[in-house]
Amino acid sequence: MTKFPMTATGAKALEEELAKLLAERPKISQAIATARELGDLKENAEYHAAREQQGLAEARIRDIEAKLSNAQIIDIRQIPPSGKVIFGTTVEIAHCETDESLRYQIVGEDEADIKQGKISVTSPIARALIGKEAGDTVTVKTPGGVVDYEIIEVQHL
Repeated sequence: MTKFPMTATGAKALEEELAKLLAERPKISQAIATARELGDLKENAEYHAAREQQGLAEARIRDIEAKLSNAQIIDIRQIPPSGKVIFGTTVEIAHCETDESLRYQIVGEDEADIKQGKISVTSPIARALIGKEAGDTVTVKTPGGVVDYEIIEVQHL
Protein backbone atom coordinates (compact mmCIF):
# COMPACT_ATOMS: atom_id res chain seq x y z
CA MET A 1 0.00 0.00 0.00
CA THR A 2 1.25 3.44 -0.91
CA LYS A 3 2.09 5.76 1.95
CA PHE A 4 1.46 9.49 1.56
CA PRO A 5 3.67 12.10 3.24
CA MET A 6 2.18 14.17 6.03
CA THR A 7 3.80 16.57 8.46
CA ALA A 8 3.70 15.81 12.17
CA THR A 9 1.61 18.97 12.65
CA GLY A 10 -0.89 17.81 10.02
CA ALA A 11 -1.16 14.37 11.63
CA LYS A 12 -1.72 15.93 15.05
CA ALA A 13 -4.51 18.15 13.67
CA LEU A 14 -6.23 15.12 12.12
CA GLU A 15 -5.90 13.14 15.36
CA GLU A 16 -7.47 16.03 17.30
CA GLU A 17 -10.35 16.25 14.81
CA LEU A 18 -10.86 12.48 15.03
CA ALA A 19 -10.98 12.60 18.84
CA LYS A 20 -13.56 15.39 18.69
CA LEU A 21 -15.74 13.46 16.22
CA LEU A 22 -15.52 10.27 18.30
CA ALA A 23 -16.58 12.24 21.37
CA GLU A 24 -19.60 13.56 19.42
CA ARG A 25 -20.84 10.05 18.53
CA PRO A 26 -22.81 9.46 21.75
CA LYS A 27 -24.44 12.90 21.50
CA ILE A 28 -25.56 12.21 17.94
CA SER A 29 -26.91 8.78 18.90
CA GLN A 30 -28.82 10.38 21.77
CA ALA A 31 -30.26 13.01 19.42
CA ILE A 32 -31.46 10.24 17.10
CA ALA A 33 -33.05 8.34 19.99
CA THR A 34 -34.76 11.47 21.29
CA ALA A 35 -36.05 12.38 17.82
CA ARG A 36 -37.27 8.82 17.26
CA GLU A 37 -39.45 9.12 20.38
CA LEU A 38 -41.26 12.09 18.83
CA GLY A 39 -43.30 9.80 16.60
CA ASP A 40 -43.72 9.38 12.84
CA LEU A 41 -40.22 9.17 11.29
CA LYS A 42 -41.38 10.14 7.79
CA GLU A 43 -42.12 13.72 8.76
CA ASN A 44 -39.73 14.05 11.69
CA ALA A 45 -37.26 16.80 10.75
CA GLU A 46 -35.22 16.39 13.94
CA TYR A 47 -34.75 12.70 13.24
CA HIS A 48 -33.66 13.29 9.63
CA ALA A 49 -31.28 16.08 10.69
CA ALA A 50 -29.71 13.87 13.37
CA ARG A 51 -29.33 10.97 10.91
CA GLU A 52 -27.71 13.27 8.37
CA GLN A 53 -25.33 14.61 11.02
CA GLN A 54 -24.49 11.03 11.98
CA GLY A 55 -23.79 10.11 8.36
CA LEU A 56 -21.52 13.10 7.85
CA ALA A 57 -19.63 12.45 11.10
CA GLU A 58 -19.15 8.74 10.32
CA ALA A 59 -17.94 9.53 6.79
CA ARG A 60 -15.41 12.03 8.14
CA ILE A 61 -14.24 9.56 10.80
CA ARG A 62 -13.62 6.92 8.12
CA ASP A 63 -11.84 9.50 5.95
CA ILE A 64 -9.52 10.61 8.77
CA GLU A 65 -8.77 7.03 9.84
CA ALA A 66 -7.88 6.13 6.24
CA LYS A 67 -5.64 9.18 5.86
CA LEU A 68 -3.81 8.45 9.11
CA SER A 69 -3.38 4.76 8.30
CA ASN A 70 -1.88 5.63 4.88
CA ALA A 71 0.27 8.49 6.16
CA GLN A 72 4.03 8.54 6.31
CA ILE A 73 4.47 11.10 9.07
CA ILE A 74 7.56 13.22 8.59
CA ASP A 75 8.73 15.51 11.38
CA ILE A 76 11.05 18.04 9.75
CA ARG A 77 12.52 18.91 13.17
CA GLN A 78 13.98 15.38 13.37
CA ILE A 79 15.86 15.78 10.06
CA PRO A 80 19.20 17.60 10.21
CA PRO A 81 19.11 20.80 8.11
CA SER A 82 20.93 20.34 4.81
CA GLY A 83 20.06 23.66 3.23
CA LYS A 84 18.06 21.84 0.55
CA VAL A 85 14.33 22.15 0.02
CA ILE A 86 12.67 18.94 1.21
CA PHE A 87 9.20 17.92 2.37
CA GLY A 88 8.25 19.97 5.42
CA THR A 89 10.67 22.84 4.93
CA THR A 90 9.53 26.43 4.72
CA VAL A 91 10.84 28.24 1.67
CA GLU A 92 10.99 31.93 0.88
CA ILE A 93 11.07 32.62 -2.84
CA ALA A 94 11.11 35.80 -4.92
CA HIS A 95 9.53 36.27 -8.33
CA CYS A 96 12.48 37.08 -10.60
CA GLU A 97 10.64 39.76 -12.62
CA THR A 98 8.54 41.51 -9.96
CA ASP A 99 10.68 40.81 -6.85
CA GLU A 100 7.44 39.77 -5.09
CA SER A 101 8.38 37.59 -2.11
CA LEU A 102 6.40 34.47 -1.20
CA ARG A 103 6.76 32.08 1.73
CA TYR A 104 5.52 28.49 1.58
CA GLN A 105 5.77 25.36 3.66
CA ILE A 106 5.80 22.17 1.60
CA VAL A 107 3.23 19.76 3.06
CA GLY A 108 1.12 16.75 2.14
CA GLU A 109 -1.81 17.03 -0.24
CA ASP A 110 -4.43 16.95 2.53
CA GLU A 111 -2.69 19.70 4.48
CA ALA A 112 -2.29 22.18 1.64
CA ASP A 113 -3.87 25.57 2.28
CA ILE A 114 -2.55 28.43 0.19
CA LYS A 115 -4.07 31.01 2.57
CA GLN A 116 -1.89 29.61 5.37
CA GLY A 117 1.17 29.46 3.10
CA LYS A 118 1.10 25.65 2.82
CA ILE A 119 1.50 24.09 -0.62
CA SER A 120 1.20 20.46 -1.61
CA VAL A 121 4.37 18.53 -2.31
CA THR A 122 2.74 17.57 -5.62
CA SER A 123 2.12 21.18 -6.73
CA PRO A 124 4.16 22.54 -9.65
CA ILE A 125 5.97 25.06 -7.42
CA ALA A 126 6.90 22.46 -4.80
CA ARG A 127 8.06 19.96 -7.42
CA ALA A 128 10.32 22.63 -8.92
CA LEU A 129 11.71 23.60 -5.49
CA ILE A 130 12.46 20.10 -4.09
CA GLY A 131 16.19 19.43 -3.95
CA LYS A 132 17.22 23.04 -4.60
CA GLU A 133 19.07 25.40 -2.24
CA ALA A 134 19.03 29.10 -1.34
CA GLY A 135 20.36 31.12 -4.27
CA ASP A 136 19.07 28.68 -6.90
CA THR A 137 16.61 29.81 -9.54
CA VAL A 138 13.71 27.55 -10.47
CA THR A 139 11.37 27.66 -13.43
CA VAL A 140 7.72 26.82 -12.76
CA LYS A 141 5.15 26.08 -15.44
CA THR A 142 1.91 27.70 -14.32
CA PRO A 143 -1.45 28.06 -16.07
CA GLY A 144 -0.47 31.68 -16.75
CA GLY A 145 2.86 30.72 -18.32
CA VAL A 146 6.40 30.04 -17.23
CA VAL A 147 7.59 31.87 -14.09
CA ASP A 148 11.10 32.05 -12.62
CA TYR A 149 11.66 32.23 -8.86
CA GLU A 150 14.82 32.66 -6.84
CA ILE A 151 15.08 30.75 -3.58
CA ILE A 152 15.87 33.27 -0.86
CA GLU A 153 15.82 31.08 2.25
CA VAL A 154 15.16 27.47 3.28
CA GLN A 155 14.08 26.90 6.89
CA HIS A 156 13.65 23.76 8.96
CA LEU A 157 10.85 24.79 11.32
